[in-house]
Amino acid sequence: MHVDWSIVNAHPVMRRESVVGPGDRVNYVNLPHVIAMVGLPARGKTYIAKKLTRYLNWIGITTRVFNVGEYRRQATEAYKNHEFFNPNNREAMAIRNKCALDALEDMCKWLEQDGEVAVYDATNTTYDRRKLIHEIVCEKFGAKLFFVESTCDDPSIIEANLKEVKVNSPDYRNRNVEEALSDFMFRIEHYVKVYQPLDENIESNYSFMQVYNAGQKVFVHRHEGHIQSRIVYYLMNIHIIPRSIYLTRHGESEFNALGRIGGDSELSERGWEYAKMLAKYIKEQQIPRLRIWTSLLKRTVQTASGIIAPQERWKALNEIDAGICEEMTYEEIKEKYPQEFSARDSDKFKYRYPRGESYEDLVSRLEPVIMELERQENVLVVAHQAVLRCLLAYFMDKNSTELPYLKIPLHTVLKLTPGAYGCNIEPVSFPVPAAETYREKPFMPGHLEEIFHLKEGKELPLQNPDVQFL
Repeated sequence: MHVDWSIVNAHPVMRRESVVGPGDRVNYVNLPHVIAMVGLPARGKTYIAKKLTRYLNWIGITTRVFNVGEYRRQATEAYKNHEFFNPNNREAMAIRNKCALDALEDMCKWLEQDGEVAVYDATNTTYDRRKLIHEIVCEKFGAKLFFVESTCDDPSIIEANLKEVKVNSPDYRNRNVEEALSDFMFRIEHYVKVYQPLDENIESNYSFMQVYNAGQKVFVHRHEGHIQSRIVYYLMNIHIIPRSIYLTRHGESEFNALGRIGGDSELSERGWEYAKMLAKYIKEQQIPRLRIWTSLLKRTVQTASGIIAPQERWKALNEIDAGICEEMTYEEIKEKYPQEFSARDSDKFKYRYPRGESYEDLVSRLEPVIMELERQENVLVVAHQAVLRCLLAYFMDKNSTELPYLKIPLHTVLKLTPGAYGCNIEPVSFPVPAAETYREKPFMPGHLEEIFHLKEGKELPLQNPDVQFL
């Protein structure tokens, strides 16, 4: 294939120095990385690409997917049939090659400007195509390259992926289901004719990982550095077994009712009522092989005490440490530490309580929890507002600006059902009143809403049961 090197910046990328300050994450990238997917259609490449991108963004590494199929759809008229993917169709091959190069060009420009990791989502099924990617990414652009090949011969997994394609692919929108399936099967056969799997002997100088049957087996060749190690570890933990994850805050605590943050108080009467209703709800669901995870704090342990299922206590699930502000009301914090109160409003994600934690710290603390959630089947997590915001942000792909303001009311269960291309969320509210602990992002840093003025020791008002959780 002829390559016009003028489309690619020929100079190597300058090394990115990192300065880790008090509120900065430990995850950073010295050199931009490209993760190039490899594999036949309907083998889970896009699933891996999207899931990996969501994870890397969550831990603070700026990541973006560049899907060559989207470039192809923009460059051509409405999709007609599988013949477009016939390797003997020279006109179509020229269009496909140009789209692949256009995506590479945009990817390299993005990495040079803002990005840290780019995921190049395409089939990349031949030695020549992978050699081209290596030349552009490594030799001309100076970035690191890691191939991830998804191989699958399990009929059930392939069938599930085919169903996703029929439902979600823009190529088959408004097409007859059987006609779409038949066309797609022919399309796969065109790729099979030219498919050359990654080979550790022929491509011995490449860094790559091969994932068989959605994680049943993995093979890693010459992975290099921190980022690639994180990717390998993450992809070794994911699975596609159908399951549900249930997230809930503890029942209302005595401190919740008084507007005090942190601490280790007991459940209030309303909190105990919720605990009983939660146990009844979980029993009625008859969830197979359910595991219960709580923090070490009394209010979560008490909330889960009536549920009959294996239970584990995680220190990592403890509420965010408010440091010197523990057990204070927002009004007390504003009066005693006005500068700290205003600073937290200015950047809630990175702000760290004196002698305490930030949301950024909390994400790092919760990474092992996410890894274990990916390994598990059905899990109920009984935790705290800030903790559940971080976990929910991972599954919903929310950024650091949105994360600290996700609304997770008391006495509500969020049922998460992960799928191939996202996560379905079903809120289940219980008819037990609870204090309104949610504080919206203020219009001005340091402003405190009237409901949090509790000088006389009065309790917080009850939350509105009709308000959506997001």
